[in-house]
Order: sequence, then structure tokens, then C-alpha cells
Amino acid sequence: MKDQSALLPSSASVRTEPVQQRSSERITLLLDTAASLIDEKGIDGLTTSDVAARSHSSVGVVYRYFPNIQSLLRALAARNMERFLGAVFLTIEENPGGWLSELDAILDIYADLSRTEPGFRALHFGGVIDERFIDGQVNANKELATSLLAFVGARYELPQTEEFALDLDVAIEIATALMHRAFRNDRDGDERYLAKARIVVREVLEPYRREAAVTE
Repeated sequence: MKDQSALLPSSASVRTEPVQQRSSERITLLLDTAASLIDEKGIDGLTTSDVAARSHSSVGVVYRYFPNIQSLLRALAARNMERFLGAVFLTIEENPGGWLSELDAILDIYADLSRTEPGFRALHFGGVIDERFIDGQVNANKELATSLLAFVGARYELPQTEEFALDLDVAIEIATALMHRAFRNDRDGDERYLAKARIVVREVLEPYRREAAVTE
């Protein structure tokens, strides 16, 4: 199995790259603070001043790492992506169960993060602020599909074709829309929409099930 860290998307850049542990911890604190404030006030209510005050930092410290609110949101969205993919890789490695059951596990992880990860339900992977936030080139869901395709390609004998990549991208787009709808007015997630997401993903990717076999 290849090193899965290579499959994780790169975090959105910050103005000053952390070269010391203290700087890294400060960035984590700012992102954690922003996530909590998003849960309280929503994305539109997030301000640099609030992040600074809640984290016991100065506004200048916030600007040192994030030149504006959008850059902070992009970094938080990239962290959401990393945490999601990290949980997916770990769960599947520890609880292998076949292609279709692993699809359900991936959706369950997304739903769990929506319930428990501060800021995730509102921000997700950043599409709400910028459809092309990762490196300014790739749609967030496309980046997710690329990472998952690389992962399942290393694990299963699935066709690494443009057709399969497109179908995986389509499945993710539809499932993401349904997951967003499930949590729009229900912090626990409307199970009706969550169930439909599982059904749609299976229907789109079912043709590849017979081709999937775990590689040794």
C-alpha cells in the first residue's frame, strides 16, 4: 500500500509558513476559533476581530497568517478535507468490508463530521465560499474524487479510466448535495436524505462492483 499521506490534498497556504511549533499551534488555534465562531454566527458573521478576540490574539497576529477572512476560510476548508480523507483511509484500513460497504462508510464519516466537527456543517470543503478554492485550479469535489480514486486504485482492481473517474465525480457531486440538504435544517441530519445519498452512490457505481477485488 502506498503512503496515504501523499493522497491528502495540500492545505491552503497561509501568509507565514509555520517554522516553529509555536507558530503551528497558533494557526491551529486560529482555525479552531474560526470553526467555533462559524457554528455560532455562520460564515457571513465571521470577522477577523472576533477571531482575534476569542483566541486572545491581536488582529495583527491573525493577519500575519491570514491576510483576509477568505484565506482563513480556505485554510479551514482544506483542513476539513484532510480530516475527512484521513478518517476515510483509517476506517477502511481498519475495517475492510468490500467496495459497496466502504462507500457507505465514507458517507457515514461525512455525516459524522457534519454532526461533530466545528464549522464543518456550514463550510464543508469550501464550495460555499469559492467553487475553485484548492490551489485556485480545481473544484473541491473534483479534488476529493481525485484523492479517493487514487486510494481505491491502490486498494482495489478498479479501472483507472476517465469514465470511472467521471462516475466517481458524479457520485460525489450528487451525494454532497444530498448531504448538504440533510443538514440544512437538522443538526443531526435528516435520515431521509442521508439514505437517498447512499442509494444514489450505489446506483452510479454499482456497475464497477463486479470489477472490484481487494488487492493483496
